[in-house]
Amino acid sequence: MLGGDATEAIAARGHTVFGLPRSELDITRSADVEHALGALRPDVVVNCAAWTDVDGAEANERAAMQVNDTAAAMVAAAADSHGAKVLYVSSDYVFDGDKGRAYVESDLPAAISAYGRSKQAGETSVAIANPRHFIVRSSWLFGAGGGNFVETMLRIGREQPEVIVVSDQVGSPTYTPHLAQAIAVLIESEEFGIHHIAAAGQCSWFEFAQEIFDQQGLETRVMAGTTEMLARPAPRPAYSVLVSERPDPIALPHWRVGLGEYLAARRARTAA
Repeated sequence: MLGGDATEAIAARGHTVFGLPRSELDITRSADVEHALGALRPDVVVNCAAWTDVDGAEANERAAMQVNDTAAAMVAAAADSHGAKVLYVSSDYVFDGDKGRAYVESDLPAAISAYGRSKQAGETSVAIANPRHFIVRSSWLFGAGGGNFVETMLRIGREQPEVIVVSDQVGSPTYTPHLAQAIAVLIESEEFGIHHIAAAGQCSWFEFAQEIFDQQGLETRVMAGTTEMLARPAPRPAYSVLVSERPDPIALPHWRVGLGEYLAARRARTAA
């Protein structure tokens, strides 16, 4: 999802891009990583490969760590050995959600889930492996080319008249083409370190679901639930809005704008 959008956004800025899906490069295989980077000799490596199954990571933390930490470190180290910068995509789930206000780059991570711990570990490992690193924390990604909350809601809206969605988790739903465009700009710079890049505005999953049905014109009733009521395997941060404290941050459009663009693109694909 993000990898495809990033490939397009970077190419649109005039760069030569090699988008390597898992079928062409498994980043958990160090020899394959070294061979690929040695053959391509990139200036920048953007690592969008990740274990993203938040609930699945609770039962498979070692597997999540292998991808999000160990393999990410190998990619960063290989990039460094070939003189390349590296960008690692991280998550709002590195925070516990107890701060009560938006998180900035200097806030200390305190992950409460296996997935969050794997991303927190990956941030540290990437930073150690390659001093020329960008760590981009974002949140609640949705876009074409992968499963996402918007598609889940639209499917439920077609199949049943009502849905229960948690109202006690707040974040910033981020449209992946917007994030990809920010990444394409960032990698041209030397602004190394941690960057918070997420959609403007905030909402709960409940409010996000309501807006999805409103913009799509579906008469689906959304009922508010609690995290405890829905009993997911992985704990989630209650409030994980990200903002940047950098003097000249890369700002993204509001999440409602991203949703509108996503639904418009979706309708265009359906019509085609």
